[in-house]
Amino acid sequence: MFEIKVPEFGESIQEVQVAAWLKQPGDWIEKDEDIVELESEKASQALSSERAGVLQQIKVADGEFAHIGDILCVVEEGEKPTGATSTASAAAGGSTAVVADSPAATTEWIMPAAERVLSEYQISADAITPTGPGGRLLKEDVLNYVRTKGLKPTDSQPAQPAPVVTPPKPQPAPQPVAVSATDSNERVEKSVPMSMIRRTISKRLVEAQQTAALLTTFNEIDMLPVKELRSKYKDAFLKKHGVKLGFMSFFAKAVVEGLKRYPAINSEVQGDRVIVKNYHDIGIAIGGGKGLVVPILRNVENMSFAVVERKIGEYAALAQANKIVPDDLKGGTFTISNGGVYGSLLSTPIVNPPQSGILGLHTIQDRPIALNGEVVIRPMMYVALTYDHRIVDGKEAVGFLKTIKEVLEEPARLFLEV
Repeated sequence: MFEIKVPEFGESIQEVQVAAWLKQPGDWIEKDEDIVELESEKASQALSSERAGVLQQIKVADGEFAHIGDILCVVEEGEKPTGATSTASAAAGGSTAVVADSPAATTEWIMPAAERVLSEYQISADAITPTGPGGRLLKEDVLNYVRTKGLKPTDSQPAQPAPVVTPPKPQPAPQPVAVSATDSNERVEKSVPMSMIRRTISKRLVEAQQTAALLTTFNEIDMLPVKELRSKYKDAFLKKHGVKLGFMSFFAKAVVEGLKRYPAINSEVQGDRVIVKNYHDIGIAIGGGKGLVVPILRNVENMSFAVVERKIGEYAALAQANKIVPDDLKGGTFTISNGGVYGSLLSTPIVNPPQSGILGLHTIQDRPIALNGEVVIRPMMYVALTYDHRIVDGKEAVGFLKTIKEVLEEPARLFLEV
């Protein structure tokens, strides 16, 4: 027997949350195979087993918290037993369903989170192809099916659930299940633990509001020049670099130009001192599988457009797979948050401490503007800079946004450095 414990997650991290068990008691585990996903206050990462064996006991259930060094599970080391399977048990809370329509009447193991979504949308488990270890049906499988079909809880038609086979082992008390309006008229509430990442976001946002003197200034940008430039060179850019030319590389490079002109916005307060940085590590807010994360592009002043786009694409893929690691999130001198991808027209972003500024981007919308004495329709974007007024004056903040506007309305400035 050997125990698998919560490993060190990096400086200052003392507690983690079990996001999902990838193996269940009775499952065979190969050496270096992932067995559980852990979520810290900064990122999620999978934990693998250093030795092969059979998972005997889970000590910390899904959603529960554990400290560094706590025992997560117990594994019996040895040779792989005859007939061992990765779906040997659902003792940790899943259920089983016989898929009668399949040629061999295979058994499908449904994880608890997946069961709740199936219930909410009234979907039969046998309509979805499982992708989890050993054929488990995961919550992500159900959500992907819902997105593909464009389903909503009130739009779904009731389906006959697959026959349920009573697991051979005692089950823990069932988790509370959310009931949609189509299921019952009963008013239902449930208590769920706040995720580690959400707890950290909450803490840092409150900290920013309490310690910094936050102020927001706005401007708008005519995005036609950038759109025309992208349209003209997008095919050649993709062919040469293997990555699409997006808007974010333009904004990242424009931000660097703005920070060079107004270095106070690239600084931070430490006690009674101001730390001014001559490098530009830009955080890019990305929506991931577990929520918003802000990975850092380091030394953007030395990056080409292609490198910026490639790094953002890599981080986006890691975020969706919940594989962002704490080192990806450390540091950062300034942040860009693009609420426009969600349709936001205008907002006041909150600074990510100890940084002193954050640029909020918004949706591009055709609007009438006055240009050379005429009213024309242009693709316009509102931009917002929230800054720490303790070290950044209003004149500097306005000048920074004007710089962003100028270089994006005349993109040649990014290459000529004028």
